[in-house]
Amino acid sequence: MVLAHGTPGPPASGRATGTTGGGAAQAARAVRAALAAARTGRSDDLDRWLTGLLAAPGLEDVALVAVGGHARRELTPGGDLDLVLLHRGRADVAEVADRVWYPVWDSGLRLDHSVRTLHEARTVARGDMKAALGLLSARRVAGEHALVDELRAAVLADWRADARVRLAELARMCRARWETQGELAFLLEPDLKEAHGGLRDVHVMQAVAASWVASAPDERVRAAHDLLLDVRHVLHDATGRSSDRLVLQEQDAVAQALGLPDANVLQRAVTEAARTITYVGDNLWRRVERFCAPRAPAAVSVPASGAAPGRRGVERRPVGDGAVEHEGEVVLARGADLDDPALVLRVAASAAQAGLPLAPATVDRLAERAALPAPPWPAAARDALVSLLGAGPAAIGVWEALDQAGLIVRLLPEWERVRNRPQRNPVHRFTVDRHLVEAAAGAAALTREVARPDLLLIGALLHDIGKGHTGDHSVSGAGVARTMAVRLGFEDGDVRVLETVVRRHLLLPETATRRDIDDPMTLRTVTAAVSAVPGRAGETIELLAALAIADGRATGPAAWGAWKARLVAELARRATAALSGGTPPPAPVLTPGQLALARHDGGSVRVVGSRVTISAPDRPGLLWRAAGILALHRLVVRTARAVTAPGAETAVLDFTAVPEYGTPPDPATLEADLRRMLADRLDVAARLDRRARAVRIRPGATVPPPRVTIVDDASSTATVVEVRAHDRPGLLWRIGQALGSCGLHVRAAQVDTLGAEAVDVFYVVDGTGRPLTEPAALSAARTQVMSALR
Repeated sequence: MVLAHGTPGPPASGRATGTTGGGAAQAARAVRAALAAARTGRSDDLDRWLTGLLAAPGLEDVALVAVGGHARRELTPGGDLDLVLLHRGRADVAEVADRVWYPVWDSGLRLDHSVRTLHEARTVARGDMKAALGLLSARRVAGEHALVDELRAAVLADWRADARVRLAELARMCRARWETQGELAFLLEPDLKEAHGGLRDVHVMQAVAASWVASAPDERVRAAHDLLLDVRHVLHDATGRSSDRLVLQEQDAVAQALGLPDANVLQRAVTEAARTITYVGDNLWRRVERFCAPRAPAAVSVPASGAAPGRRGVERRPVGDGAVEHEGEVVLARGADLDDPALVLRVAASAAQAGLPLAPATVDRLAERAALPAPPWPAAARDALVSLLGAGPAAIGVWEALDQAGLIVRLLPEWERVRNRPQRNPVHRFTVDRHLVEAAAGAAALTREVARPDLLLIGALLHDIGKGHTGDHSVSGAGVARTMAVRLGFEDGDVRVLETVVRRHLLLPETATRRDIDDPMTLRTVTAAVSAVPGRAGETIELLAALAIADGRATGPAAWGAWKARLVAELARRATAALSGGTPPPAPVLTPGQLALARHDGGSVRVVGSRVTISAPDRPGLLWRAAGILALHRLVVRTARAVTAPGAETAVLDFTAVPEYGTPPDPATLEADLRRMLADRLDVAARLDRRARAVRIRPGATVPPPRVTIVDDASSTATVVEVRAHDRPGLLWRIGQALGSCGLHVRAAQVDTLGAEAVDVFYVVDGTGRPLTEPAALSAARTQVMSALR
């Protein structure tokens, strides 16, 4: 702020200009260095001027204290001067104050002032949060050193003594402010100071650190804070106003003043800084929440030997392979294999599926030490990515943690082009990258609507990936998606479906709202556009319909509504009816190796790595009893094929099963239990029931409800039951047990787990070996399976 000509004392703000350098980056650094120097110089000039105002005989027992931006030497041109005159009970303190306040007012500076004794300042700080936050950063400008030292010591002692109450109050204030101001990173015209992720949040972090509950903001946060402070400085300078809102019409001028090419580059920098502050702040507030929570009585465990109890240990509950819960966060399990290329994504998926955050130290260790998948990705890494996205809204915070550590761009290099990329359109609520993650999280609620939930989730994540390239983002994005799908290890047919989904992701909403869907040509145009992959056009329409919903909802209220949803649904229904496909896969058939097993007399069990193959005389309940044995050994079924050999009445069960967590079971022990099951010498149900009662259940990610469908006309020899549900240990056991309780026998089954979603098809017959025909029996079977899934 430039003062009127001739006004003595305080410095003018001055604009940092005349930067030099060999490039834009160097110029920008020079500008920012000049801004920081200008703020420091202005603070020093103010201090000298204010000291002169208080320099008189007899004023040694008073002190002038700066709080706020001036105390931190961060006073921007439009910032207020906030001063406290501290005294030891002088009767003439009003006259002393006038020596300071009137010259400041005459200078044109805005002044927030108060006059306090030490006791008064301490009392106000204990009752007023704003005053407390200001005095925590108080800095002596002039006057008695000891008086200011006493004040700081007293305020800090009170703050720390009352930390449990004061921090809870501060958390409530911050949440109310965030609710009003929004999240800075995703606002077109953000308030640089008050929005979530803004300057105020860093000041609050410093106050929390003063309580000794958490560490002070680290170097990343300080750098983000300084970037926002520079933007605020230039905004005040450019506009001549004190407003902290970075409105659209000022962004080009601010960018130019900072030595940046344009407003888009400025907005990406602001977004990057704000997301860093928000991420670190969220971790800090979780620590505060744990600190402020009511303390439960400490449970003391006595060792079985009867020795004296030792220090109570902290519970570490497994949540996945290589991941455990520790104090409300997910950390690496002891002995986790950092050389496993799927570890990073598997730990992230475990956290999201459990509805828990990743511990920051764990993320840093993974970024520093863990191996990453090389193309083409192994199936375990791809499934973990799908499982992470399938956790729904819980995946967003976990994804952000990986992104802040630089892991996302290392896993998916193409992500760099859309990361923090602004969408300068009020219809869009988010940057491009956050929109993609929001769309994928929203698509998780629609996984029951499609036969391939993995393709839906990946398609949602990539549908706007072309916005980082020139030209039509749908066209360029299709090529990028193809490259990425190949790297992720999808087979060729799936790659082509994903390419089509990204290329045509706007097909249904644009056609439904701009064309007459009653016109036969409209329907022919839609079906022709999705026929790139032979035999999978119907599946593609199904994916596009679900993606349209997820995309619209993630964009914003203006992009999706009931009218649009009805039109898209009707167009998708008509297109699906015009295309063939969509029925369950045909019942699996035996391979030559399985046929050889089927000819074996008696039962045969083989365990080789993650592959478990069983051949035994066919009988009701064989599939789900075998699945129960795998569950007892903490194995998660990824795929299963059940086939009855023609004419031999011998069933062959082929499982791919991986450990829920930890090391795989001993193959010999697993084989022995499977043989005991075949000989009816093992009560599987009782052992599983005991295990289930011992497991502590906690809420995890929000997932869509299961779906059970009786598919008409899919088979002439069996009733086809299609199950889509969120996978969890023992799921196949529960489904099979429910079918068995209805007197049904599984003649064939095709069980697949895609990420964290089970897509299972069962071919069942009644006690006479025939398909079900009575509506009551069909309804009872569906109800029983649904009950088991819940």
